[in-house]
Amino acid sequence: MLPPAIASRWAAPNGYRDVLRISLPMIASMGAHTVMLTTDRFFLSQHSLEAIAASWPAGMANFAFMALFMGTAQYVNVFIAQYVGSEAPARVGAAVWQGVWFCLAAGLLMACTALLARPIFSLAGHEPMVLQMEVEYFQILSVGAIFGLLQNTLSCFYSGQGLTRPVMYVNIAGALVNVPLDYCFIFGVGPFPAWGVAGAAVATVIGAMVSAGLFALLVFSRENERRFGTRSQWRLDRELMRRFLRYGLPGGTQFGVEILAFTVFLFLAGRLGTEALAATNMAISINTVGFLPMVGLHIALSTMVGQAIGGGSPAMARRAIRSGLHLALLWTSFAVAVYVLLPEPLIAIFLDPDSPGAPAVLALGVELMRFVSAYAFFDALILVFFAALKGAGDTVFIMRSIIVVALGAMIIPGVAVVEWLDGNIYFLWSLLTAYVAILGVGGVLRYRGGKWQGMRVVETAAQVVDT
Repeated sequence: MLPPAIASRWAAPNGYRDVLRISLPMIASMGAHTVMLTTDRFFLSQHSLEAIAASWPAGMANFAFMALFMGTAQYVNVFIAQYVGSEAPARVGAAVWQGVWFCLAAGLLMACTALLARPIFSLAGHEPMVLQMEVEYFQILSVGAIFGLLQNTLSCFYSGQGLTRPVMYVNIAGALVNVPLDYCFIFGVGPFPAWGVAGAAVATVIGAMVSAGLFALLVFSRENERRFGTRSQWRLDRELMRRFLRYGLPGGTQFGVEILAFTVFLFLAGRLGTEALAATNMAISINTVGFLPMVGLHIALSTMVGQAIGGGSPAMARRAIRSGLHLALLWTSFAVAVYVLLPEPLIAIFLDPDSPGAPAVLALGVELMRFVSAYAFFDALILVFFAALKGAGDTVFIMRSIIVVALGAMIIPGVAVVEWLDGNIYFLWSLLTAYVAILGVGGVLRYRGGKWQGMRVVETAAQVVDT
């Protein structure tokens, strides 16, 4: 028997059961992404130490550009959630198409960033072999970025409605394509060429292309056209696009700056040596396994808050956030226990024991896992409380917070310490921990201020009828 308080919250609307019903498929989707990312890093670590050292900075640099567009496009999720909460399904198709048009333009811009690869990575000062791998990885991901953008945007059609099982199935299908191709293209199995780092990037693009295609088949079905106008509302809606960019661009900017901060962090770690960079990559890769499930929870909570705000019920939004916070802290406690008790076996997964630098990387990686354990709970606060702010439309605050804290707590002091003050990897990780802690506390304070409860990004039901 569950204690009465837990049993009551379990069964209540927007209680534990409802949060888990929506979030578990998204967590499984993030799990599929985690499997792809982890196997990619594992295969590359078995290929060479230079390959694993190059993959994270190149991948993060690509994502730093892509994050602005992806963070903006994913705000389709909030529009759909608020339209569903407002009982205005006729506007859902138009919201989806504004995201699609945005992604097509963003994909072209992302392809152009491939031209910047060598100048960017030359500035990092990494070893020549690592530099060449970084350039190859970045260029392929940039050219194929449009598929990842469309995949994430089309998935919002379902996640915004709280129907997360289709998202899970499609993302798992993408993983089932990506993982074996990853192995074949990296090592050259059968008829496949041994492309190393470039092969990992090609497999990633193909997996995203398959997922985007599956989402397109589902979203633009005849039934969805009948209910939501997913085919007929393909035209550019200037007013809806204006509001989409008004609320989505701050969210995209916030996401882009956040990824930029981590990219700078990785570049600075690389300036401290290949061993420092490899150990940093491994520690972050391990934390990704614990972190990404909470990204699924974050998406679910922003959907639930959006639907509650669209339906004029901030109290239901608050209940969803409280339920999500309890679940996030429970999961984080489990993850931190694993980090604290088993750091050596976790780091050893990514190491070739015969590699000359393996013992030093293992020892350093174990030390860095202590930093991960220290900031993990603040990460949970960020994901939960920023979900409430994002679901309501408080994206400008999130953007400003990320910019100020990223520059003031990590990027500027990080560059100063590594480039001019002869700092070490431990000081760099201390800055990362402070950055996460400040954002976590800031999210809690903004949420408790309550301003988000009076926000809204879509028209009221009466306005929809008038139009």
